[in-house]
Amino acid sequence: MKRALFWVAASVTTRFRALADLHRAGDSRSVSAVKPEIPHPTRRDFLSTLALAGAALPLVSHAADTKAPAAAKPASSAPAAPAGPTVIHVFSKPLHMYSPAETAKIIAACGFGGIDYTVRTAQGHVLPEKVEEDLPRAIEAAHAAGLKVEMITTEVTSVRQKDTEKLLRTAAKHGVKFYRVGNWNYDPKLGVMGTIEKLRPELVELAAFNASIGIHGAIQNHAGTRIGSALWDLYHLLKDIDPRGLGVQYDIRHATAEGGQSWPLPLKLLAPWIRCTDIKDFKWGQSPGKSVIDNVPLGEGIVPFDAYFKLVKELKLTGPISVHLEYAPFERPAATLSAADRLTQMTAFMKQDAAFLKAAMAKAGVA
Repeated sequence: MKRALFWVAASVTTRFRALADLHRAGDSRSVSAVKPEIPHPTRRDFLSTLALAGAALPLVSHAADTKAPAAAKPASSAPAAPAGPTVIHVFSKPLHMYSPAETAKIIAACGFGGIDYTVRTAQGHVLPEKVEEDLPRAIEAAHAAGLKVEMITTEVTSVRQKDTEKLLRTAAKHGVKFYRVGNWNYDPKLGVMGTIEKLRPELVELAAFNASIGIHGAIQNHAGTRIGSALWDLYHLLKDIDPRGLGVQYDIRHATAEGGQSWPLPLKLLAPWIRCTDIKDFKWGQSPGKSVIDNVPLGEGIVPFDAYFKLVKELKLTGPISVHLEYAPFERPAATLSAADRLTQMTAFMKQDAAFLKAAMAKAGVA
């Protein structure tokens, strides 16, 4: 099976290159007429070939259009995000102490439509090394409760990373369409642009692998100093990558914290790569020379939801939403709070967040 996959990947790449050459030569023959000899690559060659195949597709479409800027073409040539009603998922991290079946029942009872499972070591509902056995069971538990699992959260940062290939193949096989990748930090020795340049080939490879199995990887913009926190840096990382394989899981809370009043600009810039989003709210705590982010229920902070969803509507952004619950009692619960009382409080806040989010979306005409 692996040898067959290697052959197909190498064949696709070679044929795309051949077609590009035919275009440049003015030859109208189809790529099916080209019958290259295909070597038998190693697994490392396979991963590199996938990256080349992902890059070859835009080259073919560009051959007859020399006026289009190369950097902009992947975004404009990619299809729009999936149409249809937006499924509101709950990020399962704060419920990791419950089984998948218990988690599904809680989320369904609170009015949500899906679960964004943690498939990672940290607070994981599914551990990467057990993904082939446990992820299908977790998805079955969600389906039994009437929920979808269109998105998951992982620690994936490379195709070559341990357990990555089986994790993504298992997820795609069982209907997961989107996954959040792990995080990267800037290398102070390389600097900002040096780190981006070093990382880009690895992301090209990851995007090509994602596309080959029909799943989309997404980088979350996270407040702080990680790669993606500033948002414009994600554009430099992704500008030559086809959005069908890799893009952004846009988080308006983090964008507001880092962007202040300028958050609409990077949202517009990155819109072609956005296939899924995160939702949460916060307010600032302040003291002289210091500010602290205080996460709060939706609608109680400073995230401009009306303006945000208006722009989401204008940009025609769709795809699943993941609601992140990062305030007490989900995080930092009172030491005196019993497990039963904590669950009661959590479900009350979850219902409140679900009602607020649905109302905000309806107000903006976001389905």
